[in-house]
Amino acid sequence: MDLSTLKPAKGATHAKKRVGRGNASGKGTTAGRGYNGQGSRPGGTKGAGFEGGQTPLYMRLPKLPGFKNRWRKEYLAVNVSRLEEKFNAGDVVDGASLKEKGIIKHEDALVKVLGDGNITKALTIKVDKVSKSAQEKIEACGGKVECRA
Repeated sequence: MDLSTLKPAKGATHAKKRVGRGNASGKGTTAGRGYNGQGSRPGGTKGAGFEGGQTPLYMRLPKLPGFKNRWRKEYLAVNVSRLEEKFNAGDVVDGASLKEKGIIKHEDALVKVLGDGNITKALTIKVDKVSKSAQEKIEACGGKVECRA
């Protein structure tokens, strides 16, 4: 079997209805549109979403509030308590090491270190942002903070 032998199942397809090809065809004169009225005329159909003169659904629904900032930057939050349990003293914490330890999925993601929890190890932090409380805790135990942003 190959692609050149494939065919639809018997009865699965049917010939297109050829309208307006003379009365002998059975679809002549009015071509199946009836005699008068909107449906008999060219372009004589209601637009998509027309509800018989009733206010359409898309106009009845409320508009969404506010707006979405196209340039918003989303930072992944990493707490100092997580760094305490995953890293050893003297380690460098950056995108690659965070990905290696399974804390973030992509090493080029924007990361912000937050100050929830305690830290006792001296680490070198090289991330995009660090909160003030996290920076104080890291520097208090002899660590270093280098922000990229």
